[in-house]
Amino acid sequence: MAQSAISHPASFSVSQRGLHWLTVVFVFFNLLMPDGIADWHRAVRRTGTATLEQIGAANIHAYIGFAILIAVIARLTLRSLHGVPDPSEEEPPVFRVIAKAAHVALYGLLIAMPLSGIAAYYFGVSVAGDLHADILKVLLWLLIAAHVGGALAHQFYWKTNALRRMTLG
Repeated sequence: MAQSAISHPASFSVSQRGLHWLTVVFVFFNLLMPDGIADWHRAVRRTGTATLEQIGAANIHAYIGFAILIAVIARLTLRSLHGVPDPSEEEPPVFRVIAKAAHVALYGLLIAMPLSGIAAYYFGVSVAGDLHADILKVLLWLLIAAHVGGALAHQFYWKTNALRRMTLG
């Protein structure tokens, strides 16, 4: 029997779990505290300049965005090196396909959001800023809701160990 190129461990590694939850904290910080970058953007649009406080707050948002990008790249690297657990047998095949597509979309958005933010904030690409603040942000919220809903379905409907694999191991 041929061995798969990527292993399928029983659980996620400590580093994978840590990066997952660190990414969650960073993403929610930037989604729930966007006022710094919004205040900076409004000030620059109205007057052509911003206060040091507005610049500092916008920089925090940008630095967290960089941290998200680095964490996601590290997660994808660990994923390719260590593999991920197999999907639960209790999960119907159609939901496995949906989950895989949602994870690909989530990783894609977690890369696209910082890149579009960088393009807008550091290079002045206003289209990227509109995409970042409007379309991608809404899509990210929808995928987060789907991701949490899927985790809750695993825990309470299919009664799998999916949540445990990403929390305690």
